[in-house]
Amino acid sequence: MAFSFRRWLRISLFNLMLIAAIGVILRYKIAFALPIIDQKHLLHAHSHFAFSGWISQVLMVLMVQYLARFTGDGIFKKYRLLLNINLFTAYGMLVCFFWQGYGLFSIGFSTLSIINAYWFAIRYWKDLGALPKKTISQHWFRAALLFYSISSVGAFSLAYMMANHIFRETWYLGAVYFFLHFQYNGWFFFAIMGLLSSRLELLMPETRIPRIVFWLFALACIPAYFLSALWMPIPWYIYLLVLFSALAQCAGWGLYIKHLLRYRNQIKEIFSLKAKPILLLAAAALTIKLLLQLGSTHPALSQLAFGFRPIVIGYLHLVLLGVISLFILGFIVSMNVGVRSPYFMKGLWIFVAGIMLNELLLMLQGITGLSYIMIPLINELLLGAAIVMLLGAAIFNAFFFKKELPNE
Repeated sequence: MAFSFRRWLRISLFNLMLIAAIGVILRYKIAFALPIIDQKHLLHAHSHFAFSGWISQVLMVLMVQYLARFTGDGIFKKYRLLLNINLFTAYGMLVCFFWQGYGLFSIGFSTLSIINAYWFAIRYWKDLGALPKKTISQHWFRAALLFYSISSVGAFSLAYMMANHIFRETWYLGAVYFFLHFQYNGWFFFAIMGLLSSRLELLMPETRIPRIVFWLFALACIPAYFLSALWMPIPWYIYLLVLFSALAQCAGWGLYIKHLLRYRNQIKEIFSLKAKPILLLAAAALTIKLLLQLGSTHPALSQLAFGFRPIVIGYLHLVLLGVISLFILGFIVSMNVGVRSPYFMKGLWIFVAGIMLNELLLMLQGITGLSYIMIPLINELLLGAAIVMLLGAAIFNAFFFKKELPNE
């Protein structure tokens, strides 16, 4: 395994720990007084760094490692500049959003990050085309890059409105949800499905089912944006497209699970016992997410969901932490790189426990909020969940690449 690959994984995991630390500060400020911190500025810094410094960074690294399977580890030299620029802009956004919120420098780093993403997408697309064998995983990767580029429309629209002090709520929320949708359900999701497919292709025979699943999700992705915009007055035919997209994604996921169960013996050879429980939790979180999407197509449920901030925050964390981050961590464990120490796995499971506790509390807060019932000490409990995640992230960072102790 190339040293550069291990180094980039270490950097990505450190960034995840940094995000957890910022999450603790955000939760502390909600529960207690911390006047020196601007909550909105730190929140923007937290979210932008989570997207670029953790998820996008590690996905790029893992996708380059996929190319290395065919071309050799030297491929990382070709992508070194792109990975460094993405990392530089991520830290630039972290500092500048914390310092000034949406301003000249933060928007500048955001723009540079998007330009770098275009550059990565073009180069990676060409390198995929040069591979000797064409597989379904490459379709997932290409779609991920396409949706990554599309999401920038929302980011540019939001930056333009903030820079010009345009505060039309419908436009603002539309731009925010556009960016979030094509990041969460486009770039992030299609990239992890590409990674999953790339491992399954090693032992499983080629069938038409994975191709059908891909096209169900690909065709549903664009109209599924309106799942995040059902609070807007939309025509009936758009609503039908929304309903189709929710049903298509549920059908695609059900078909994929059935396909995986058929080849479960082969899958046991691909993913280690350490990785499987984490990947199963990510799969369970994805199932919940798709069912929630389908339920939100009911107008009454949609109004309730988008009317309560804890439900929205809980849903976004379900996707970012429960689906995307857990899959990535499980995938890294399955590669058996840098996880020889048992303390790495202990730290990882503490982090997972923090995620589950955080989601439980957010969902309880949202559900009880519908009845205007306050959970005692809910902000303090959420702070505790954030501390658990930070503790777990600190432990698995400390023991990443540590050799297993002789007596363990």
